[in-house]
Amino acid sequence: MGIFSQLHLKNRVYENMAADLETSATEEQVTDDMFKLANHDIKEAEQTAFSGYSYWKSTLKVFLGSKVTVFILIFLAALLLFTFIQPLLPNQKDPIEIFVNPETGIQYKNVQPNSEFWFGTNTIGQDLWSRIWSGTRTSLFIGLCSGVATAIIGIAAGCVWGYARKWDRLFTEIYNIFDNIPYTVLRMLITYIMRPSLGTMIFVMCLTGWIGMAKYIRNLILIYRDREFNLASRCLGSSSFKIITKNILPQLISVIMLETALAIPGAIGSEVFLTYIGLGLPVSTPSLGNLIDEGRAVMMVASQRYQLFFPVIVVSAITISFYALGNAFADASDPRNHR
Repeated sequence: MGIFSQLHLKNRVYENMAADLETSATEEQVTDDMFKLANHDIKEAEQTAFSGYSYWKSTLKVFLGSKVTVFILIFLAALLLFTFIQPLLPNQKDPIEIFVNPETGIQYKNVQPNSEFWFGTNTIGQDLWSRIWSGTRTSLFIGLCSGVATAIIGIAAGCVWGYARKWDRLFTEIYNIFDNIPYTVLRMLITYIMRPSLGTMIFVMCLTGWIGMAKYIRNLILIYRDREFNLASRCLGSSSFKIITKNILPQLISVIMLETALAIPGAIGSEVFLTYIGLGLPVSTPSLGNLIDEGRAVMMVASQRYQLFFPVIVVSAITISFYALGNAFADASDPRNHR
């Protein structure tokens, strides 16, 4: 069979198949019972179109989703609450009072923990239980003031430094001046020049605490400053303040919360160190730094080491809790971790 014969045969087959399909299609009639109308509910359509996403709701959901984080949060909240209500509880002693044995007229020096003095007494007969909670209140006040000042000054300076190009050189020189001097040495010098007091300690912490956050915020703003959505807002006439507060700062919430949370234990640690080297608060003002310094003096005596252990445990619990919660909240505030 030739090639042309084969092609002719194939064409005849295709023509027959097409004719059969056309015949079957004309024989089958389309009726209404072949179709079923779908119900359409406007309210359900609107609900499916709305995602219901809330940034802060999702952040709290992720933050409270970890049992470890919830435990640390409850522990820290209970510790802070007890610190401030402790003086209001019954049978609480004065933290600066020196207790004397009424029978012998001798001070209760270095009394180990017992039913009357729960944390024992120090070298001059003061109650360590009351002094530790009083010192915790003092150190927390310094840490909170320093943390708030660090956040406010650091965010404001970092935004201006990173967004306004004409101020970049000025802020860079200011940063270089402070950065070339170690913060610890600078704090020591200022504390030594000024009169040691609670106000001096807060001033020293606030003077240098904002520098690191300002630098960090500035670097991040440089990343977001010239993004497309900011250029579009600028072309539409939005002010620089609105662009910073509405477009840029929401992108940096996780960083801001982490730096603020870490500034509080950092200030407490600095207060402890300055007091430890003799440049902190006066002895008449109980603080965790003073208590650790007093415990250091007697740590070589085994029976008196409790004077160092108790304040160290409180400082460690506060700093570790703030650090863990700061990292957990920073992770939770990242939209990439939201579901």
